[in-house]
Amino acid sequence: MTSTALIHSEAWRQFDYGPSHPLRMERLGLTWKLMEAYGLTTLPGMTLHEPEPASQAEIERFHVREYLEVLKSANTGRAPAGAPEYGLGPGDNPVFPGLWDAARLVAAGSLLAVDLVASGRADRAFHFAGGLHHAHRDRASGFCYVNDAVLAIARLRARGLRVAYIDIDAHHGDGVQWAFYDDPNVLTVSTHERGERLFPGTGFVREVGERDGVGFSVNLPLEAYTDSAVYLPAFDAVVPPLLSKFRPDVVVAQLGVDGHRTDPLTHLAFDVQGFAEAVRRIVGLAPRLVALGGGGYDLRNVPRMWAVAWAVLNGVELPARLPASFLAGGSAYGFESDALWDPPADLPEGVQHAVRDYADRRVDEVQQLVFPHHGL
Repeated sequence: MTSTALIHSEAWRQFDYGPSHPLRMERLGLTWKLMEAYGLTTLPGMTLHEPEPASQAEIERFHVREYLEVLKSANTGRAPAGAPEYGLGPGDNPVFPGLWDAARLVAAGSLLAVDLVASGRADRAFHFAGGLHHAHRDRASGFCYVNDAVLAIARLRARGLRVAYIDIDAHHGDGVQWAFYDDPNVLTVSTHERGERLFPGTGFVREVGERDGVGFSVNLPLEAYTDSAVYLPAFDAVVPPLLSKFRPDVVVAQLGVDGHRTDPLTHLAFDVQGFAEAVRRIVGLAPRLVALGGGGYDLRNVPRMWAVAWAVLNGVELPARLPASFLAGGSAYGFESDALWDPPADLPEGVQHAVRDYADRRVDEVQQLVFPHHGL
């Protein structure tokens, strides 16, 4: 029987990026509430874990001390001198009370997931508060202050394990890519909306790695309005062949849900069903799996999609209707339907043709530029 581990902390309730910031901590509480309502927090074969904040030394495995000292100074909620030099300030990466505490907590959750999987206590672990893939070694970026995905991969590498990182967030997983850009023991694969249209403006097919890591950085950019019907065949054409050749010991997956068609910050057109199928594919490719959360800015989508992801990790089929206990009070967050799955929403024929053509051309580029490095 497959053993699974779920990582969650109620401490996230105390943090707030600010009332106008698109990253709402309520999404984590809503996800937990839906998991509870579906009975997903007490499944046979699963364990539940609450992380203790990571130490500064653990976070320094990737981030520079000078930057972390600035984050510590920002914990009061007041911006320290020189904060903008480190990406902190009004806009994407605000200073808020408890910032350093939040950074330590997100790092801890993903490191705990790694420890559970690497030690054999779990075959699959899910830390849905993690996946903050934009943070760089010495600065915050894209709502991310510490890069828990990089810290997770680095801990696995310290154990001598080969790691494949699969990122299905709508935004390019730039911080993770650059951290391992020359490492042939870490295969990073990011599928995302094309960089010409969306932050962080990177993730082009030609970004294939450097030195010994050439061919181990893989990017599949997608045109706006790409839906699940286009995405899944493109995923299948790129990801399974590469993982088959790379043969990772562990897969780290960033399961951002901002590719959903109603997400306010992106322009992809995925549905919950397509996301579930992508997660199912990742699970099938992973000998062991550390799954993280990521982006997601429509509060009606995030809990549905991460509850579905956890169900897939456990081989559980969910009822098609959201539980009444979850929906009680849900109107405050925009829940107007009790449907778990999305209704059909076909794209106009011309749009469908354009996005499929773009995906096909990017797949061809990946196969030409990357596949030969893997004997494909």
